[in-house]
Amino acid sequence: MAKKLSRIGMALLAVLLVAGLVIGCGGNAATEGEEQNQQGGSEELSGMLQVNGSTTVAPVGQAWAEKFNEKHPNVDVVVSGTGSGDGIAALINGTTDIAMASRKMKDKERDRIDGTPKEIVVGRDGLAVVVHPDNPVDSLSMAEIKDIFTGQITNWQEVGGEDAEIIVYTRDTSSGTYGFFKEFVLDDQDYLKSGRATASNAAIANSVAGEETAIGYCGLAFLDDKIKGISVSKDGGEPVEPTLEKAKAGEYPIVRDLNMYTIGEPEGLAKEFLDYGFSSEGQAIIEAVGYLPVK
Repeated sequence: MAKKLSRIGMALLAVLLVAGLVIGCGGNAATEGEEQNQQGGSEELSGMLQVNGSTTVAPVGQAWAEKFNEKHPNVDVVVSGTGSGDGIAALINGTTDIAMASRKMKDKERDRIDGTPKEIVVGRDGLAVVVHPDNPVDSLSMAEIKDIFTGQITNWQEVGGEDAEIIVYTRDTSSGTYGFFKEFVLDDQDYLKSGRATASNAAIANSVAGEETAIGYCGLAFLDDKIKGISVSKDGGEPVEPTLEKAKAGEYPIVRDLNMYTIGEPEGLAKEFLDYGFSSEGQAIIEAVGYLPVK
C-alpha cells in the first residue's frame, strides 16, 4: 500500500512540475508581449500618401505632413497646392489619395468619381477683401464688393476713395476660392472680364501689394502688413474687420469650410493622416496656421 501511494505521489509531483513549467512559459510570453507593446512593437506605418488641391488648405496639409512624418518616419506625405479643381480632378483620375478643396465638390465632379466621395471639413477660414495699405478706403458693404468684382463700380471715388480706376485681381477659375467668392459674395454673377487672374492666395496678395489702386481677396492666413484687409458690412450692419477672432465669433460675414475629400471612407494611411489632423495637436496646428479649428 505504501509503495502504491508513493507511486501516486510521484506521479502527482510530475504533473505539478509540468504544469509549473507551462504556467511559467505562459507568464514569460505575456511579459514579452507587454514589453513589445510598451516599446511600440506594433507594425510601423510606411508608404506614400498623395495630398493635392487647394492652395488655401495646402498650408494645413503641409504642416500636418511634417508632424505626421516626425511620428512615422517611414511614411512620405506629398502635399501639392495646385487648386481645388485640380485636386478634385486628381482624385477622380486616381492620382491623389486626398483632395483638398476650399469649396464644395460640384455635382458634375461627383458624377465622374468611381465610388462615393467622402467630404471631411477639417477647418474653417475667413476670406478677406484686400487693398493696398495706402488706399484710404477702410470698409465696404457686401453690395459694394459685389458691384466692384462684377464691374458695376469701376472707380474708387464711387465708394469714398480717390479718383482712380479700380484694378481687380481674382483667382483662376480652377480655384475653390474663386468659386466660393463667386457664389457667396457675387450671388453667382460673373466676374468682370477685365479681372486679372492669379494662381494662389500668396500671388493675389503680392499683386495687390504692388498696385495702389488694386483690390483682391485671399484667406485670412495670408494677411500681412503689405496689404490691408477691408472691414465688411452686411445688410446695413456695422463694418466688421477681417480677423480670426471676429470670424470665430460669427461676426465677420465671409467665412467658408475647408475640406478634404477621399473616395469612400478613409482607409490605411489616409485614415491615419486624417485621424492625426483631428487630434488635439492637429487642430492646434490649424489655428497656428491661421484658420479656425473644427474641434
